[in-house]
Amino acid sequence: MPSLAQRGVAECLGTAFLLAGVVGSGIMAARLAAGNGALALLCNTLPTGAILTVLILTFGPISGAHFNPAVSIAMALRRELPASIAAIYIAAQVIGGIIGVWVAHLMFELPLWQVSVTVRTGPGQWFAEGVATFGLLLAILGTRSAYAVGLYITAAYWFTASTSFANPAVTIARALSATYAGIAPAGIVGFIAAQMAGAFIAVGLAGWLWQRETAPR
Repeated sequence: MPSLAQRGVAECLGTAFLLAGVVGSGIMAARLAAGNGALALLCNTLPTGAILTVLILTFGPISGAHFNPAVSIAMALRRELPASIAAIYIAAQVIGGIIGVWVAHLMFELPLWQVSVTVRTGPGQWFAEGVATFGLLLAILGTRSAYAVGLYITAAYWFTASTSFANPAVTIARALSATYAGIAPAGIVGFIAAQMAGAFIAVGLAGWLWQRETAPR
């Protein structure tokens, strides 16, 4: 079984690559789309879903490939992960996310330290984040499939008003990028609150939907 150090590094590295993919593809999309918003979003969506699938397949055998505090908390609530290890995972994910954003900035020769000014807030955006995270957790708990998770995020980019952050670590990290993928810091609390609400509801529903049968019907 992988050591705790190996698992923490896997979570940090995986989240870093995820954010490098999200922010890097967003920068590239904004540069190449020539102002076409739909094309830019598509160019940001496809690499995100693809790299998430690859990262889950790569690091899943080591840490479970959460890359998301909402997922780690959900696993702790389901007693599939000790709370102490979940806390380490969350710290690794937040640190990894910030590193990934910085890597994207360096690759595109942008200032390392930035703060987003892109306003993403309001009831519609918050509800969208709740829905996005609710669906993501159901996909994870119901399938345990890297492909299902990658495809869900690809779809949720388009059917949610918030473009489906669905991840507190991603939300925090994207606030540190004044690029296409950014979110102004003022929007962080609302997004994370909505994400966790969606995750909690998903955990409760999943426990009922996929409960183990203890007696004949």
